[in-house]
Amino acid sequence: RGYLERPALTAERFVPDPFGKPGSRVYRSGDLTRGRPDGVVDYLGRVDHQVKVRGFRIELGEIEARLREQDNVGETVVIAQDGPTGKQLVAYVVPADANLTDQAEFRETLRRALKTRLPDYMVPTYFMFLAQMPLTPNGKLDRKGLPEPDASLLQQTYVAPETELEQQIAAIWAEVLRLPQVGLNDNFFEVGGHSLLAIQITSRVQAELGLEVPLVEVFQTETLRAYVQAAATLRAGSAEDFDDLRDFLSELEAI
Repeated sequence: RGYLERPALTAERFVPDPFGKPGSRVYRSGDLTRGRPDGVVDYLGRVDHQVKVRGFRIELGEIEARLREQDNVGETVVIAQDGPTGKQLVAYVVPADANLTDQAEFRETLRRALKTRLPDYMVPTYFMFLAQMPLTPNGKLDRKGLPEPDASLLQQTYVAPETELEQQIAAIWAEVLRLPQVGLNDNFFEVGGHSLLAIQITSRVQAELGLEVPLVEVFQTETLRAYVQAAATLRAGSAEDFDDLRDFLSELEAI
C-alpha cells in the first residue's frame, strides 16, 4: 500500500497510527480539521495552503473558517497575492444573499469580525465579492480565474488634504503605500499598510518634517486625518516648549 515506486513519498504520507494497532498506519491527507467535544469534525482547509506574509506564517484555511462563521457568507477562499507593498491577503466571498446591495458596509462588517478573532496580520487587506467562484472544467476552484483585487475598493471617498502639513504627510503616505493619492479619510491599514510600512512612515515624517511622531500613533489614529492631527498637536507642543525656553533664556540674560 502506498505510491508506486515512490517509497519516500509513501513514508511521508502513510504515517504510523498513534491510536491504532501496532503496525497500522494512517494517510496524511493534508486536510486541516478540528475535533469538537461532541465528535463533530470541522474542516478548516488545507495545510498546503500555508503562506508567509511579512514574516508571519499564515494558515489560509483558518481565515476561511472564521469567514464562514459570519452571517451572509456562502463560499469563501483566501489567497496571498503579490502587491506593491509585498504579499497581501485577499478574501473572495460569495454572499449567501445574492441581492446584497451595500458591499462597503458588508466589507467593513467582515473586517471588524475577523479583527476580534484573528491577529491583525491575518486580516485580509482586500475583500472581493463574487456572484460565484470560478471553476475548472473538473468542477474544482480555479484559483487562476479569481479576479485581481481593485485597490480603489480600499479607499474612502477622496477628501483632498488642504493644509500644508496635511499635504506633506499625505505625500509621504502615498509614496510609502505606492498609491497615486491618499485622502484624509483613508485608513492606513485598509489601503495596504502594515507594521513595516508604519515604521517607514514614522522615519520619513521625522526625517523630512522634523516631527518625532511616535510609531504607536499610526496604529492608534489609523486615518490620515487623525494622524495629521496628532502630528499637528506634537508640532504645537514643540513650538510651545521652544517659546518657554526662549522666555527662560531671556530672563537669565536680564539677571
